[in-house]
Amino acid sequence: MTSPRANTLAVSTVIFALRPRGAGPSAHVLWVPLVRRTRDPFLNQWALPGGWLSAEEELEHAASRTLEETTGLAPKFLEQLFTFGDLDRTPGDRVVSIVYWALVQPTEADRAIVDDNVRWFAADALPQLAFDHNRIVAYALWRLRTKMEYSRIAQAFLGTSFTLAQLREVHEAVLLRPLDPANFRRSMESSGTLIDTGERVAGARHRPPRLYRYTSTEPTPPTDPTNRHEEFAHDDRIR
Repeated sequence: MTSPRANTLAVSTVIFALRPRGAGPSAHVLWVPLVRRTRDPFLNQWALPGGWLSAEEELEHAASRTLEETTGLAPKFLEQLFTFGDLDRTPGDRVVSIVYWALVQPTEADRAIVDDNVRWFAADALPQLAFDHNRIVAYALWRLRTKMEYSRIAQAFLGTSFTLAQLREVHEAVLLRPLDPANFRRSMESSGTLIDTGERVAGARHRPPRLYRYTSTEPTPPTDPTNRHEEFAHDDRIR
Protein backbone atom coordinates (compact mmCIF):
# COMPACT_ATOMS: atom_id res chain seq x y z
CA MET A 1 0.00 0.00 0.00
CA THR A 2 1.46 3.35 -1.02
CA SER A 3 1.67 6.14 1.52
CA PRO A 4 -0.53 9.19 0.85
CA ARG A 5 1.12 12.33 -0.50
CA ALA A 6 1.00 15.51 1.56
CA ASN A 7 -1.41 18.21 0.39
CA THR A 8 -0.05 21.75 0.18
CA LEU A 9 -1.85 24.99 -0.65
CA ALA A 10 -0.26 27.75 -2.70
CA VAL A 11 -1.29 30.94 -4.49
CA SER A 12 -0.23 32.07 -7.95
CA THR A 13 -1.16 35.13 -9.99
CA VAL A 14 -1.42 35.84 -13.71
CA ILE A 15 -0.71 39.52 -14.38
CA PHE A 16 -1.64 41.13 -17.70
CA ALA A 17 -0.39 44.51 -18.91
CA LEU A 18 -0.58 46.25 -22.28
CA ARG A 19 2.88 47.10 -23.63
CA PRO A 20 4.44 47.56 -27.09
CA ARG A 21 5.81 44.37 -28.62
CA GLY A 22 9.09 46.08 -29.56
CA ALA A 23 10.96 49.37 -29.39
CA GLY A 24 9.45 52.42 -31.05
CA PRO A 25 5.83 52.97 -32.14
CA SER A 26 4.07 49.65 -32.17
CA ALA A 27 0.70 48.10 -31.51
CA HIS A 28 0.31 47.10 -27.90
CA VAL A 29 -0.02 43.45 -26.90
CA LEU A 30 -0.62 41.63 -23.65
CA TRP A 31 2.45 40.93 -21.54
CA VAL A 32 2.90 38.72 -18.48
CA PRO A 33 5.64 38.98 -15.82
CA LEU A 34 7.27 35.67 -14.93
CA VAL A 35 9.77 34.65 -12.28
CA ARG A 36 12.66 32.20 -12.70
CA ARG A 37 12.59 29.23 -10.35
CA THR A 38 15.68 29.01 -8.16
CA ARG A 39 15.13 25.45 -6.91
CA ASP A 40 13.81 22.09 -8.01
CA PRO A 41 11.46 21.03 -9.37
CA PHE A 42 11.82 22.93 -12.66
CA LEU A 43 15.01 24.68 -11.63
CA ASN A 44 15.70 27.77 -13.84
CA GLN A 45 12.37 27.50 -15.67
CA TRP A 46 10.02 30.46 -15.79
CA ALA A 47 6.84 30.36 -13.71
CA LEU A 48 4.00 32.53 -12.50
CA PRO A 49 4.69 34.61 -9.39
CA GLY A 50 3.33 32.99 -6.27
CA GLY A 51 4.13 31.25 -3.01
CA TRP A 52 2.87 29.11 -0.18
CA LEU A 53 -0.33 29.82 1.73
CA SER A 54 0.00 29.82 5.49
CA ALA A 55 -2.79 28.59 7.73
CA GLU A 56 -3.24 32.06 9.25
CA GLU A 57 -3.38 34.07 6.01
CA GLU A 58 -6.36 35.21 3.95
CA LEU A 59 -6.23 34.19 0.29
CA GLU A 60 -6.21 37.67 -1.25
CA HIS A 61 -3.62 38.87 1.24
CA ALA A 62 -1.39 35.93 0.29
CA ALA A 63 -1.80 36.76 -3.41
CA SER A 64 -0.93 40.41 -2.80
CA ARG A 65 2.00 39.55 -0.57
CA THR A 66 3.60 37.07 -2.95
CA LEU A 67 3.16 39.49 -5.86
CA GLU A 68 4.91 42.28 -4.02
CA GLU A 69 7.70 39.98 -2.84
CA THR A 70 8.42 38.55 -6.28
CA THR A 71 7.60 41.38 -8.72
CA GLY A 72 7.20 44.55 -6.65
CA LEU A 73 3.67 45.00 -8.03
CA ALA A 74 0.54 45.92 -6.07
CA PRO A 75 -2.27 45.78 -8.68
CA LYS A 76 -5.53 47.63 -8.10
CA PHE A 77 -7.45 44.93 -9.99
CA LEU A 78 -6.87 41.57 -8.29
CA GLU A 79 -9.50 38.85 -8.57
CA GLN A 80 -9.65 35.13 -7.82
CA LEU A 81 -9.58 33.17 -11.08
CA PHE A 82 -9.76 29.43 -10.39
CA THR A 83 -8.30 26.59 -8.32
CA PHE A 84 -5.91 24.18 -10.04
CA GLY A 85 -5.32 20.88 -8.28
CA ASP A 86 -4.75 18.07 -10.77
CA LEU A 87 -3.02 15.09 -9.20
CA ASP A 88 -0.02 15.18 -11.54
CA ARG A 89 0.59 18.92 -11.69
CA THR A 90 3.50 18.88 -9.22
CA PRO A 91 6.23 16.24 -8.83
CA GLY A 92 6.27 14.76 -5.33
CA ASP A 93 3.73 16.22 -2.92
CA ARG A 94 0.34 17.31 -4.21
CA VAL A 95 0.04 21.10 -4.48
CA VAL A 96 -3.31 22.82 -4.93
CA SER A 97 -2.95 26.38 -6.28
CA ILE A 98 -5.54 29.09 -5.79
CA VAL A 99 -4.91 31.29 -8.81
CA TYR A 100 -5.61 35.01 -9.00
CA TRP A 101 -5.37 37.32 -11.96
CA ALA A 102 -4.45 40.98 -12.08
CA LEU A 103 -4.71 43.67 -14.75
CA VAL A 104 -2.34 46.64 -14.54
CA GLN A 105 -2.02 49.95 -16.33
CA PRO A 106 1.29 50.93 -18.00
CA THR A 107 2.30 53.18 -15.10
CA GLU A 108 1.79 50.28 -12.69
CA ALA A 109 3.69 47.85 -14.93
CA ASP A 110 6.65 50.24 -15.13
CA ARG A 111 7.15 49.85 -11.37
CA ALA A 112 7.69 46.09 -11.61
CA ILE A 113 11.02 44.53 -10.71
CA VAL A 114 12.99 43.49 -13.81
CA ASP A 115 16.19 41.50 -13.29
CA ASP A 116 17.71 38.09 -14.07
CA ASN A 117 14.88 36.36 -12.20
CA VAL A 118 11.90 38.55 -13.18
CA ARG A 119 11.07 39.27 -16.80
CA TRP A 120 8.09 40.29 -18.96
CA PHE A 121 6.99 37.97 -21.79
CA ALA A 122 4.43 38.51 -24.56
CA ALA A 123 1.39 36.44 -23.58
CA ASP A 124 1.10 34.98 -27.08
CA ALA A 125 4.76 33.86 -27.16
CA LEU A 126 5.46 32.25 -23.80
CA PRO A 127 8.23 29.68 -23.28
CA GLN A 128 7.49 26.31 -21.73
CA LEU A 129 6.66 27.18 -18.13
CA ALA A 130 7.05 25.20 -14.92
CA PHE A 131 4.23 23.01 -13.64
CA ASP A 132 0.93 23.60 -15.49
CA HIS A 133 1.43 27.35 -15.74
CA ASN A 134 1.01 27.46 -19.55
CA ARG A 135 -2.46 26.00 -19.03
CA ILE A 136 -3.20 28.52 -16.29
CA VAL A 137 -2.24 31.46 -18.51
CA ALA A 138 -4.33 29.99 -21.34
CA TYR A 139 -7.32 29.83 -19.03
CA ALA A 140 -6.76 33.40 -17.83
CA LEU A 141 -6.59 34.63 -21.44
CA TRP A 142 -9.78 32.78 -22.29
CA ARG A 143 -11.52 34.27 -19.27
CA LEU A 144 -10.29 37.77 -20.15
CA ARG A 145 -11.49 37.49 -23.76
CA THR A 146 -14.88 36.24 -22.60
CA LYS A 147 -15.33 39.09 -20.13
CA MET A 148 -14.39 41.67 -22.76
CA GLU A 149 -17.67 40.85 -24.52
CA TYR A 150 -19.94 41.97 -21.69
CA SER A 151 -18.04 43.75 -18.90
CA ARG A 152 -16.08 46.93 -18.26
CA ILE A 153 -12.89 45.00 -17.60
CA ALA A 154 -11.02 47.06 -20.23
CA GLN A 155 -11.10 49.95 -17.77
CA ALA A 156 -8.50 48.16 -15.64
CA PHE A 157 -5.98 48.79 -18.44
CA LEU A 158 -7.04 52.39 -19.10
CA GLY A 159 -8.02 54.29 -15.99
CA THR A 160 -11.11 56.43 -15.46
CA SER A 161 -11.27 58.27 -18.81
CA PHE A 162 -10.03 57.27 -22.25
CA THR A 163 -10.50 57.81 -25.96
CA LEU A 164 -12.37 55.38 -28.18
CA ALA A 165 -9.10 54.69 -29.99
CA GLN A 166 -7.48 53.67 -26.70
CA LEU A 167 -10.44 51.44 -25.84
CA ARG A 168 -10.30 49.82 -29.29
CA GLU A 169 -6.57 49.17 -28.84
CA VAL A 170 -7.32 47.24 -25.65
CA HIS A 171 -9.96 45.14 -27.40
CA GLU A 172 -7.63 44.43 -30.32
CA ALA A 173 -4.75 43.42 -28.04
CA VAL A 174 -6.93 41.07 -25.99
CA LEU A 175 -8.86 39.56 -28.90
CA LEU A 176 -5.77 39.35 -31.17
CA ARG A 177 -7.53 40.79 -34.20
CA PRO A 178 -7.97 44.23 -35.78
CA LEU A 179 -11.33 45.96 -35.37
CA ASP A 180 -12.84 48.41 -37.83
CA PRO A 181 -12.66 51.86 -36.16
CA ALA A 182 -16.03 53.08 -37.49
CA ASN A 183 -17.87 49.90 -36.55
CA PHE A 184 -16.24 49.84 -33.13
CA ARG A 185 -17.23 53.46 -32.50
CA ARG A 186 -20.86 52.80 -33.47
CA SER A 187 -20.96 49.67 -31.32
CA MET A 188 -19.55 51.42 -28.25
CA GLU A 189 -21.67 54.56 -28.61
CA SER A 190 -24.87 52.51 -28.96
CA SER A 191 -24.03 50.08 -26.13
CA GLY A 192 -25.19 52.38 -23.35
CA THR A 193 -22.06 51.60 -21.35
CA LEU A 194 -20.08 54.76 -22.16
CA ILE A 195 -20.56 58.42 -21.28
CA ASP A 196 -18.99 61.32 -23.16
CA THR A 197 -17.24 63.33 -20.45
CA GLY A 198 -17.41 66.52 -22.53
CA GLU A 199 -13.63 66.78 -22.33
CA ARG A 200 -10.96 66.23 -24.97
CA VAL A 201 -7.35 65.08 -24.87
CA ALA A 202 -5.21 68.03 -23.78
CA GLY A 203 -2.34 69.08 -26.02
CA ALA A 204 -3.42 67.07 -29.06
CA ARG A 205 -2.94 68.63 -32.48
CA HIS A 206 -5.78 69.42 -34.86
CA ARG A 207 -9.08 68.14 -33.46
CA PRO A 208 -8.41 66.55 -30.05
CA PRO A 209 -10.28 63.24 -29.51
CA ARG A 210 -13.11 63.06 -27.01
CA LEU A 211 -12.69 61.42 -23.63
CA TYR A 212 -15.18 58.83 -22.44
CA ARG A 213 -15.82 56.92 -19.25
CA TYR A 214 -17.91 53.90 -18.36
CA THR A 215 -21.32 54.30 -16.79
CA SER A 216 -21.64 53.37 -13.14
CA THR A 217 -23.78 50.35 -13.99
CA GLU A 218 -22.00 47.08 -14.72
CA PRO A 219 -23.75 45.13 -17.49
CA THR A 220 -25.23 41.82 -16.39
CA PRO A 221 -23.11 38.99 -17.81
CA PRO A 222 -24.87 36.37 -19.91
CA THR A 223 -24.98 32.79 -18.74
CA ASP A 224 -21.49 31.68 -19.68
CA PRO A 225 -19.14 28.74 -19.06
CA THR A 226 -16.23 30.72 -17.65
CA ASN A 227 -16.74 29.26 -14.19
CA ARG A 228 -16.42 25.71 -15.54
CA HIS A 229 -12.75 25.01 -15.97
CA GLU A 230 -13.13 21.85 -18.01
CA GLU A 231 -14.94 23.66 -20.85
CA PHE A 232 -12.40 26.29 -21.70
CA ALA A 233 -10.60 26.00 -25.02
CA HIS A 234 -6.81 26.04 -25.10
CA ASP A 235 -5.20 28.84 -27.07
CA ASP A 236 -2.21 27.25 -28.80
CA ARG A 237 -0.72 30.65 -29.57
CA ILE A 238 0.56 31.05 -26.03
CA ARG A 239 2.39 27.73 -25.89
